[in-house]
Amino acid sequence: MKHIYAVLSVVLLVAVSTSIANAAAPVRPNIIVFLVDDMGVMDTSVPFLTDDKGQPKRYPLNDYYRTPNMQRLAALGIRFNNFYAMSVCSPTRISIMTGQNAARHHATNWINPRSNNRGPQGPPNWNWKGLKNESITLPGLLRDVGYRTIHVGKAHFGPDDSPGAEPLNLGFSVNVAGASFGAPGSYYGKENFGLGTKRQHHAVPHLKKYHGTDTFLTEALTIEAKQRLTDTVKADEPFYLYMSHYAVHAPFHSDPRFADNYTDSGKSKNAQAFATLIEGMDKSLGDILDHLEELGVAENTLVFFLGDNGSDAPLGHQHEVACAAPLRGKKGAHYEGGMRVPFIAAWAKPMGTNSHQEKLTIPAGTINSQLAAVQDLFPTIAGIVGAEPPKNHLVDGSSVKTLLKGNRDSSREEKFLMHYPHAPHRSDYFTSYRNGDWKIIYHYFPSKVSDGSHYQLYNLADDPFESTNLASLKPDRLRSMMHELTASLEQHNAQYPVTTKNGATPAIPALP
Repeated sequence: MKHIYAVLSVVLLVAVSTSIANAAAPVRPNIIVFLVDDMGVMDTSVPFLTDDKGQPKRYPLNDYYRTPNMQRLAALGIRFNNFYAMSVCSPTRISIMTGQNAARHHATNWINPRSNNRGPQGPPNWNWKGLKNESITLPGLLRDVGYRTIHVGKAHFGPDDSPGAEPLNLGFSVNVAGASFGAPGSYYGKENFGLGTKRQHHAVPHLKKYHGTDTFLTEALTIEAKQRLTDTVKADEPFYLYMSHYAVHAPFHSDPRFADNYTDSGKSKNAQAFATLIEGMDKSLGDILDHLEELGVAENTLVFFLGDNGSDAPLGHQHEVACAAPLRGKKGAHYEGGMRVPFIAAWAKPMGTNSHQEKLTIPAGTINSQLAAVQDLFPTIAGIVGAEPPKNHLVDGSSVKTLLKGNRDSSREEKFLMHYPHAPHRSDYFTSYRNGDWKIIYHYFPSKVSDGSHYQLYNLADDPFESTNLASLKPDRLRSMMHELTASLEQHNAQYPVTTKNGATPAIPALP
């Protein structure tokens, strides 16, 4: 009889504990999007690439970089190894905000804050002004359903004197350090983050309290983010934190907290500085995860970690296997190294009895190999929190909720469109399109970067590092992929470069 009572007591205790845990969960989960500038899929000690059996495979760069907190987050949840961003920053950032591919929202290049940088033959009416007051944005949707929406760090949604230059116009309740530009004037508090220097047009705003101190920019932003989280939790409000680091974008200013870790690496001064920026960003991630624990909200907080375009590590030529090795290319390029980025999703503190986690159980330490992209964040987060966009807002992304649970989603298309009708950059005037294992790159004006050809065709299953152009060897596949590429551009109402520098005739892709 005593045994029965003991068993009943345990069952009752578990039931009560579960009830308390579920009762303690707020109506909606907290959301963090932790976005790193210019961080590609190889800029980390976390191996994202896999071997033939789907197991993570380490490469030399994974042993060069030090990101223990990314490792911590990956151990808590799931990482994607076929996650795509646009090849340059502003297009990705606006895609996250709107759920649209850059080909549709027409902000297809990075936004120069002071002058229209469409390029000599870029689309005359491309969306240089970026986001506007009336734009439908993810933070706007979340704010409408009761979230305090917090922007910390880089914005780069629109040029000077435009609504997009101020995140408060775009659905954010709080803005710390967000402005029109993408690169900081300086990472050093001693240099006032650029104010009063030759780069003061990029001086990071709202951080005057750190001027003249030894505080590194990454650390200042982290301190500010933690304070905003504390304020929000005290106010008993759910939060959406868009933690958007200026790191690891140039200028390559060495973070003195981590410089000693790379002095014997044999790499250049800039490459060492880049590595310190990576490690400083990683410390910020760990500090925020720790702060969520201290505030008692970690189990109710879903974290998405990603980069905004391929790597810009100063390790070699942009079209070779160097800075993203073994992938080819880097930021701005048409190769995989230009658009493959790290993506990790995890609950900051896994707890099976939490009601939010019961609805979205993320298996720990797993890898997903299905293709996904930055525009998928909008419908994923909106769906999780129950925020519906207006019916007239076209969304190109699709929810990755099934993938987050570690399941394959057969309804998803394995396709990605990257449209860059601009110059000058590392790759000029190109469209890249992937469907399953096949990838095609169309060059509107063949040049040295395309070996003088309009077409590059790769099978990424057989040739993941894009070493053999199959365009001349697979004419039927080339033609079918070009048909799909042009159809996708038309579906997205894409804009094209023009045929001459002074003309307005669009250079529509030519079928082989």
